Amino acid sequence: METPYDWITVAIFAGLVVVFLQRSVGDTPRDSILSYLPAALGCAVCNWLGNEGHDLLAIAGLVALAAYIWFFIRPLENFGR
Repeated sequence: METPYDWITVAIFAGLVVVFLQRSVGDTPRDSILSYLPAALGCAVCNWLGNEGHDLLAIAGLVALAAYIWFFIRPLENFGR
């Protein structure tokens, strides 16, 4: 944990784990684990790009990762209910 990319991607990944575990405790899980695979791989790729000094690509990847999570995983869909 040396760079900001390490901290950011680990925080995003931890959030994905929490959302997945929360949604998988019901009788019928509403998400497939495969829908989380692109986001997990995106965290790894963005972290690698950032650590290699490709800051613009890493930041663009983080924006794309956030968009994927927001539109496909929808972590705040039932927030406040």
